[in-house]
Amino acid sequence: MTKIPRFKIIFSLILLTTSYACNNPKEEKKVVKKLSFDSIIGIRYQEVKRRFSNGLSFNEMGFQQEPSWIIQFKSNDTVMAYSPQKKKMQPFFLMFDHGDVYNFANEYFRIKKVSKDSLVFQRLHLQKKEISKDIRSDVNITYYSDNYIKNILKTTAEELQKPSKADTLYVQWLSARSNRNPQNLDSAFAGRQPVALTPVSKLIKVKKTTTVDPFMGRTQSYDYLFPNYRIDIDKAYKDFAYEFNVLVNANGKMYLTSFRNDMPEYKEARKKSLEAIINVYLQNLLKVTPGKTLGIPHSSEIKLVVQGKKDNK
Repeated sequence: MTKIPRFKIIFSLILLTTSYACNNPKEEKKVVKKLSFDSIIGIRYQEVKRRFSNGLSFNEMGFQQEPSWIIQFKSNDTVMAYSPQKKKMQPFFLMFDHGDVYNFANEYFRIKKVSKDSLVFQRLHLQKKEISKDIRSDVNITYYSDNYIKNILKTTAEELQKPSKADTLYVQWLSARSNRNPQNLDSAFAGRQPVALTPVSKLIKVKKTTTVDPFMGRTQSYDYLFPNYRIDIDKAYKDFAYEFNVLVNANGKMYLTSFRNDMPEYKEARKKSLEAIINVYLQNLLKVTPGKTLGIPHSSEIKLVVQGKKDNK
């Protein structure tokens, strides 16, 4: 029997594979058609749940997803959405982007479920026309129709929108962890009800400032995630103005966490000055109520701008 050289066998296999590939072209990509909303046009839906993929509406930094939208499909290309500012429903163009991704009211959504009783959307965050693969796109929104809420569930949207038992257990766990480490910034988290600073002396004034900026994408959430306070002190030991961050524990005790210092050689001196301002002025002239989430006090960080004026009399 004649032995066939190995290179001829390999060459024959290559030809066979090439021939098969030529006669079996790749399956064409399936074209995804636009969804039809004909069956739900005119139905009013209220948002009842807005949660991360783990089923919770809170994350580790204390951010809470709050259900608030009311929507109604007017046609296949128009969605009515409730405006809290104008207190009425407003029309928005429903733009088909690709696949099951749509845009309306300047937000992108992946539409995951459509029925007369409920809708489920995944809220998406886009970065340079690409969907972010992080927590910003890890939000699932559930809507129930007015009829389903009232006649089937026999409850109200307000009742359904309340944090779940799982949310409460999670916040209790976060709070217990932060309270075991009251000076540890890593275990602190933003209070849904931020720290309250109440003057107990006429020598001090406090104003909670806002950082909301629609043009920069800073929503109202920033005001509780990153609380800012302006404090003015009269009859201080000297004129000064400092900006720094403090951690406020569950008992209202303040700890310096960070501050700006352009000259490293004066860092320790600046640190001692700021700690003295905290311990002498802030802790004695203010009633400090710690941040709370679901009524549970815990450690959280706040930013302060403190200005002292010396009495010149």
